[in-house]
Formats: sequence, structure tokens, C-alpha cells
Amino acid sequence: MAAVSAPRSSKTESYIDNKRKEDIRHANIKAACAVADAIRTSLGPKGMDKMISTASGEVIITNDGATIVNKMEVLQPAAKMLVELSKSQDTAAGDGTTTVVVIAGSLLKQCLTLLSSGIHPTVISDSLHKASIKAVDVLTAMAVPLELTDRDSLIKSASTSLNSKVVSQYSSLLAPLAVDAVLTVVDPAKPDLVDLRDIKIVKKLGGTVDDTEMVRGLVFDKKVSHAAGGPTRVENAKIAVIQFQISPPKTDIEQSIVVSDYAQMDRILKEERNYILGMIKKIKATGCNVLLIQKSILRDAVTDLSLHYLAKAKILVIKDVERDEIEFITKTLNCLPIANIEHFKVEKLGYADLVEEVSLGDGKIVKITGIKDMGRTTTVLVRGSNHLVLDEAERSLHDALCVVRCLVSKRFLIAGGGAPEIELSRQLGAWSKVLHGMEGYCVKSFAEALEVIPYTLAENAGLNPITIVTELRNRHAQGEINTGINVRKGQITNILEENVVQPLLVSTSAMTLATECVRMLLKIDDIVTVR
Repeated sequence: MAAVSAPRSSKTESYIDNKRKEDIRHANIKAACAVADAIRTSLGPKGMDKMISTASGEVIITNDGATIVNKMEVLQPAAKMLVELSKSQDTAAGDGTTTVVVIAGSLLKQCLTLLSSGIHPTVISDSLHKASIKAVDVLTAMAVPLELTDRDSLIKSASTSLNSKVVSQYSSLLAPLAVDAVLTVVDPAKPDLVDLRDIKIVKKLGGTVDDTEMVRGLVFDKKVSHAAGGPTRVENAKIAVIQFQISPPKTDIEQSIVVSDYAQMDRILKEERNYILGMIKKIKATGCNVLLIQKSILRDAVTDLSLHYLAKAKILVIKDVERDEIEFITKTLNCLPIANIEHFKVEKLGYADLVEEVSLGDGKIVKITGIKDMGRTTTVLVRGSNHLVLDEAERSLHDALCVVRCLVSKRFLIAGGGAPEIELSRQLGAWSKVLHGMEGYCVKSFAEALEVIPYTLAENAGLNPITIVTELRNRHAQGEINTGINVRKGQITNILEENVVQPLLVSTSAMTLATECVRMLLKIDDIVTVR
């Protein structure tokens, strides 16, 4: 028996074990599809929300794809790639985080069929790449150019983004707010760049989402320090942002000073008083009457004594300003942070018409308005009746801001409601007939995969998905490019006329990122765990 098997050539032996590689590919694709299926139900305006309960017992209710996959404890490495995918869509476009995962999942399902019919992964991967480039061209051809002066179109696209969220009934308020916020921070010198860090979102419990407002100025979610009856409202404010402490100096090392008699004790207290008074006189000399004090880790930023003297000097004090807020504050107030009492000069102050403390809900906030030479920043004060609504309102607002940001950087609009996906599917299907060999076959299944978006939209809205998608294909074949699913009426209409629009950047980046992720998954043929 041994003699028979000996002469087998080494050539065949090197090709024996391909089973394991196929298994791993299948396992990867299955795991990634599971993540996509979990999110699929929350796509679109009639999508369901997910309730996420974290290990610490915190509950989050959200519709935002990126938030959902971020909080999911995904252990399988391939499924983690879908989490990263939705994160990258969040940074690139900000909206369409659910769409991108759903498309990737659908593509992977098609890849399974292709793999099982014996097509090599590399061939599939290359065809995907070609098809995604073609897809971006098709989308760009469909897009409608837009000017930033056209405020209505901007508001329409922002409200389309808000429609799928929990706070959709407030979209008439939040959409214009998002548009105005972005347009106020656009720098004329760099007209196509918007830094969303210039828009600060302050959340305050109490009231309803209706009370959300945009403040031209600064809002602090803090009280004014009320020690010793200091002022809580200052007009014609001169504001200083300080990064030093107004408290008696401490030794650098831990040590205790033993005081033996009363005279010495009095002397210590007197010295402390004089030290603080000296500082406050210097501050008062510049005419400053509002102090923002940065949080300090070394010692108390202010003591009761210094607060008492500041109140006597009629200086309004806001203490415990976070370190990372300093940059935003100085940019808004157009002032410089002061790191040492010796550098306290008039030219480093910011000027505002009014600094006052306002009661809101169960707490108080400080508003600074009428800032002179205000930097290009803005603050949005979000209100909500409970924490869940508040957090979701903030996430939704962030998505709407991102949509407007996309439109500023790439000024094209595209129809929503599954229209671009069906059109892509139709054009790629036609293109696949021109291609030769395996490529045409792969592109065709890629085209079929895109139908998952309109299918899911219809399914989540409780319509009959098969009828709707077939009818959509029919309409698009007749050349009605902008026909999509109107979820409110439950039928197929021209979506552009219904004002359901989204930025081109959201669709193109969703296509490219999804195909990129799928291609990476296809190339993996083995998982090596390192202990």
C-alpha cells in the first residue's frame, strides 16, 4: 500500500488543503452579515430604534448606525471591520452610517454566492473595485449642483437627515438651526472647510426639544460662584480667561509647617490676605470685571477668601472651566488666555455687552452675549425632557450639522429615498452586459446587492418590498431618475419634488467605503491568533 502512495508528486500536495481557507472566509462573511442584519431594521425614516444597555447599566436609545455598532461588543475580528467602517463613514460624511453597513452586508451576501460558484476572491475583489469607481461616476452624473446661498435646499437636506431620527417631529426647528450654525462658522478665507469643533453643543436637562436655541456667544453649563454675594449680571463686561490660581501659594513638596504661637499664625493669615489682595488689585487695575478660571489640579483655583475679595471688587467669577474648552472660549471672545498674574494686561481681555446668569430647568447657566469682534464660532443649547431624548437630540443634531458640512465641502445634492441606489443598480446591470467573462458576472451581482437599500426602506415602512422594488426598477427603466420610495404616502413618487435630498458626498463615500471594506474581507483567507 505504501509503495502506491509514494510516487505522488509534490505538485499536487501543495494544493490539498483549501477547505480551511474557504471555511474562514465563510465564517468572516457570516459574522459581518450578522452585524449588518442587526442594524438593517433601523434604516430610513420609518426605521426602528435600538435600545442599548451598557455594562454600567446606562441605557441609550438611538437610531444612529455608528452609535449602535460602536456600543455593540463585537468580538469576531471580521465583524469589527464593519464597526470601523461605520466609524469611518461617520468621520468622512457624518450621515449614512447605517446605509454603509447595510450595503456592505448585502455585498458580502452576494460574494458568498459568487465564491460558492467557484470564482476566485481576487477576481471578485477587482470587479468590485471597478464597479465602485463606475458607481461614483453614475452618482456624480445624477447630482444637482447647489449654491450655499440657496438656504432652502440646505434646510431640506438637513431635515432629510433628521427624518430618520427619534426627534424627527422637531426637524422644522433643528434643520434651520443646523444650517445657520454651519453657515456662521464658515470662514470666507477657506470657504469649503468647516470645523465642527467651532460649534459647541451644550446640553441642559429640562424643557422640551422645542426650546433648543442657537446662541451667538458663549454658554456655560455652570453657576456663577455666589460666595460672598458677588455680582451675577455684568453689562459692558471685560472678560479675562485665566489659567493661574487665585489662592495662597503652596509648597512644591508635601510638608507641614508647625506654628507655635498666635502671633505667627496671624502673620501667616495676614500674608495670605495681602498676597490675594495684591493679585486682585492687579486684576482690577485693568478694568476686568468677569473672570473665567480654569480648573486646577495642583491646588484650589480659588479659596473662600479670594472669592470674598473678588465679590467686593465687583468681579463676576466663573470657576472650573474645563481645560479643553479654553481654546473654544478664547477663539469666541477673541482674547488670550493668561497664564500668570504678571502678564495680566488690558490687551488680553475680551469684551462683551452682557454676561448674566439665567435660570433654566432645575439649574442655572451663564450666557455671554454681544461679544465684540466675535470669532467664527457658535453655541447650540439643546434642551430635552430626559437624558435619553437629550442625548439622541445631540446625536441627531450632529448628523444634521455633518450633512450641511458635506454640502459646504462638495456642493452637490442627490435624491434620497432609495432613488440613487436603484439607478446605480440599473446602470451597473446594463454595464455588466458589456463586460467580458467573470467580471460581468461579478458586476451584475454587485448591482443586485444595491437593491437592498430600497428593499429595506420599503420593508421598514411596512410596505410590500418586492412590489415596490419591481415598480421602482420599472420607473427607472423608463428614465425617471429621481423616482424613489415615498415612505409617508407609502408609494413611489419623484423624490426630489418631495424635498427628500442628501449630499452627494454621503452617497459616494458610502459606496467607496463599503466596497473597500468588502474587498478587504474577501482577501482574508486565514485568521492567526497570537497568544
